[in-house]
Amino acid sequence: MPGLSDALNGLRAGSVSLPVAAVLLWIMYPVLAGVRYRLLPQVARGARFILVSLTLVWLVAPAVMSTLAWLLLPDLPEFRTGVILVGLAPCIGMVLIWNLLAGGDNERATVLVVVNSAVQILAMPLLAYFYLNVLPGWLSLDQERVGVSLWEISRSVLIFVGIPLVAGVASYELGMRTLGEERYRERYLARIAPTTLYGLLASIAMLFALQGDRITSAPLDVGRIAVPLLLYFAIMWFLAFWIGWAARFEYPQATPIAFTT
Repeated sequence: MPGLSDALNGLRAGSVSLPVAAVLLWIMYPVLAGVRYRLLPQVARGARFILVSLTLVWLVAPAVMSTLAWLLLPDLPEFRTGVILVGLAPCIGMVLIWNLLAGGDNERATVLVVVNSAVQILAMPLLAYFYLNVLPGWLSLDQERVGVSLWEISRSVLIFVGIPLVAGVASYELGMRTLGEERYRERYLARIAPTTLYGLLASIAMLFALQGDRITSAPLDVGRIAVPLLLYFAIMWFLAFWIGWAARFEYPQATPIAFTT
């Protein structure tokens, strides 16, 4: 569709694509509107559950991604840097959708999203500096000077987690007071829940449309980048799920740990 990419790119606020932002916010809203927020204090007291997730997300995952990037993209510094940065950014939005589809515990997934969002604001710039500047220097490898702005990360977290979270809490509380839980879920959530999948497909289509020229003009580069990403996702998902099982979490609890990681 000629002109679609330019049209989408033209609708921006700073570095944020407004059409993509709108769809991403919507697909998270129905999930967050269905979370039983009154159970969150009880879930948040599960220190072992949160500790396992934080260890995997902020200690293990960046090390695995950095290793894969250096092994598989040694001659492509810009791509290598991008792949490493992906490994430093935990899944704080889409994890809600994947967890819902897989039958995971929504309340625990929400707790992990909120905790990781808060940690990300400070941890990501520090880890980026370590994995792109400090560690390569120790190993006598090429160093990449990349600035990761605290404000950019904070703004993204506030927009893509804060807005749907506040809307979800407000909808839940209003629904509980006016309809009761059963009618709220049957009359409201049952109607909006299916739109999450339509939004998910639309977001994927738009994200790839925005990069359509690059994808079609450099398919070999896309393939090179895909290899470490696929390996990373497979290694970390199954490792996290196995660790959750070894820690004696049941399936609904191990699932959000795996997807978040």
